[in-house]
Amino acid sequence: MMISTKGRYALRFLADVAEHQGSGFVPLRDVAARQEISEKYLEIVVKELVKGGLLDTLRGKGGGYRLNRPPEEYGVKAIIERMEGPLAPVACLEPGQDICPRSKNCRTLPLWQGLDKVISDYLTQFTLADLIRE
Repeated sequence: MMISTKGRYALRFLADVAEHQGSGFVPLRDVAARQEISEKYLEIVVKELVKGGLLDTLRGKGGGYRLNRPPEEYGVKAIIERMEGPLAPVACLEPGQDICPRSKNCRTLPLWQGLDKVISDYLTQFTLADLIRE
């Protein structure tokens, strides 16, 4: 199973915020430093998470983010689908690719759609809280 870079960053970002939001809003630069993630790329991910209503933001000098509801209410499947769209868990046909640029013309698409259903059913059972405990 392949999850794109953006999907992995989103899950890592949300899990980090969930772990550290006890002290208030969590600055992006702190998450980037802890996770060893590019701050610039993380900004792209965070914009999508905010747009999807998964994060609250605090603008201004301090800035930062926090979850807008408890971690156990965040389904991993929903987060990945928000970041990657349809066929989310099967985000690439070849290692190193984030998406399959040929997916509409791909002869194996029915196979990937079937695999997507299996993976989606599996991911439905996990929440962000499960990732924090691992």
